[in-house]
Amino acid sequence: MLLENKTVLVTGASAGIGRAVAVGCAKHGANVAINFARDTAGAEAAVAEIEALGRKGVAIQGDVADPQTATDFVARATAALGRVDVFVNNAGICPFHAFLDMPVETLERTMRVNLHGAYFMVQAAARQMVAQGDGGSIIAMSSISALVGGEYQTHYTPTKAGVLSLMQSTAIALGKHGIRCNALLPGTILTDINKDDLADVEKRRYMESRVPLGRLGQPEDMVGPTVFLASDLAQYVTGAALLVDGGMFVNLQ
Repeated sequence: MLLENKTVLVTGASAGIGRAVAVGCAKHGANVAINFARDTAGAEAAVAEIEALGRKGVAIQGDVADPQTATDFVARATAALGRVDVFVNNAGICPFHAFLDMPVETLERTMRVNLHGAYFMVQAAARQMVAQGDGGSIIAMSSISALVGGEYQTHYTPTKAGVLSLMQSTAIALGKHGIRCNALLPGTILTDINKDDLADVEKRRYMESRVPLGRLGQPEDMVGPTVFLASDLAQYVTGAALLVDGGMFVNLQ
């Protein structure tokens, strides 16, 4: 119960990594507020799982591409659960597309969701933590894609590099307030984002062959690293970047 009596906010948590992290934090004793964009059924199911663990859960709808969503999410979550101890910025999209004919809207939407959304969400959470006066932990889901390129991800990889950089800078800006800021860099995790891309059996086997641990990641693989960074076990960890990729990055070097 590493997060007992803490309140955790997670964006993009109706499915995938966000949902796994939200439920995983509840298993460690946290009350959890989740943000979701469209999947009402998924959000309700996630809250039901949280409540089944004996914790408080609340789902708040909003598009992170809209800066007002950040203020609204943090305010409503605080009203429902009392405070913000941990903030997990997870919401993100990756509509695979070639570079030379990248639609302007695809690029701009990816930037607004992944990078601008992270900026305003982290800012809103930090303001609440500063007002509370007793520190906190902010964790952002970057990606191995912050460190390596992708032919069909020229719009996506810059956003994940930006999220990593954001955590490094906010670690400096917020350290005086006792707020720790760290990034997690997942490798290939099996979620809705890449299910179509990995439906090709040969491609999936190729991707698995690049991972020293011999398998692609599951959303639940992100729970332990998140709980660690959220907990007092990591009280002297800030500005860090933790790869959670089964060893893929070092194998690609």
